[in-house]
Amino acid sequence: MNEENKKKLWNEILKAGDYLKDKLPNHPNHPKGRNSYAHVALEIKNKFKMSYKDLPDNKYYSVLKKLRQDERITEEFEIGLTM
Repeated sequence: MNEENKKKLWNEILKAGDYLKDKLPNHPNHPKGRNSYAHVALEIKNKFKMSYKDLPDNKYYSVLKKLRQDERITEEFEIGLTM
């Protein structure tokens, strides 16, 4: 992926990580709390089988779509919890 797309994608990862901060469930392997930014990056790696930095440029919009879709699903779930 070219440098410009890497930077844009990293900013989106940061936004998603900010959104997830303090929302990830506790886990015994993370006694000090979970890192929401690492979680987002790992989910990208699991879904696309490589780091966001190593993805080809033609996957940029697929990753972006996935990040935004996941954020929307999370928002809908939280709205449901408050009803």
